[in-house]
Amino acid sequence: MKLDDIKKLHQKKYRHELGHCLIEGEHLVLELEKAAATQPALQSAQLYVTAAYRDWPSRFDKHEVSDRQMAAIADTKTPQGILAVLPTAAIHPTASSAGAAVYLHQIQDPGNLGTILRTLAWFGGFRCLLSPGSVDPFNPKVIRSSMGALFHVPIELDVPIESLSQRFSRIACLDMQGEPLSSPAFKTCDCYLFGNEARGVPRDQLQALNAQPFTIPGAGQIESLNLATAVNLSVYERQR
Repeated sequence: MKLDDIKKLHQKKYRHELGHCLIEGEHLVLELEKAAATQPALQSAQLYVTAAYRDWPSRFDKHEVSDRQMAAIADTKTPQGILAVLPTAAIHPTASSAGAAVYLHQIQDPGNLGTILRTLAWFGGFRCLLSPGSVDPFNPKVIRSSMGALFHVPIELDVPIESLSQRFSRIACLDMQGEPLSSPAFKTCDCYLFGNEARGVPRDQLQALNAQPFTIPGAGQIESLNLATAVNLSVYERQR
C-alpha cells in the first residue's frame, strides 16, 4: 500500500473504502504477531518500521521508512516507529454464534469501546454486536485502548436493534428499577444490551424487545456509571 493511502486510514471513510486499518505501537504489533500464530488471516499484515526497529523479528512483510514518513502515516503525535497495516476483513471475518452477546447501541466514545473489548477478551465467551451509528471498531483510538483485544473478540457490525428479538430469547438491559445484577436470572440471558453514553436506549425499543431490566446496586449519590464500567461489572457478574 502507498504511504499516502496509509495516511488516509486515519479517517473512517477511507478505512471502509480501502478495507484496511492501522495497528500502531510496539505492544499492539506484538499482540498482532501472537494472534497471527493461530489466525492465519492476520498474517496478511504489512509492517512499517523506522531504522530503530530495523531488526524487529516478524512474520509479516516489513518495509523501512524514514522518521519523517512514519510521522506522516502514524496516528499518534509521537509515534514509536513501528506500525502494521492490516486488512479489516482479516479480523474475525465471520463472528462466532457461540457465547453470550454484548450489544452496544450507538455508542460514540472510542475509549469506551476499546475498554469493553478488552474486558470481553479477558473473560472470554462473549461476542460484541455494534448497532448502526456506533463508533468504528477499527478507529485507531479504539484499537489502542483495546490493547489488542480486537484480535480476540468476535464482532458484528451494523446490527439493527430490531433484529435482536429474532436472534435472542432473553435480552437483559440496565435500569435503576430492575432486579439486582446478582439475581440468578441475569446469568440466563443470552444478550446484554447497553445504550449510548448520553441517551441510553429509547424506552419504546426496550419495550418492543421485552428486555428484562437489571440494576447495579450503588449508594445512589450520582446519576449513573460510565458505560464501560457498567459493561465491565455486568460481564464480571455474568461470569462469576
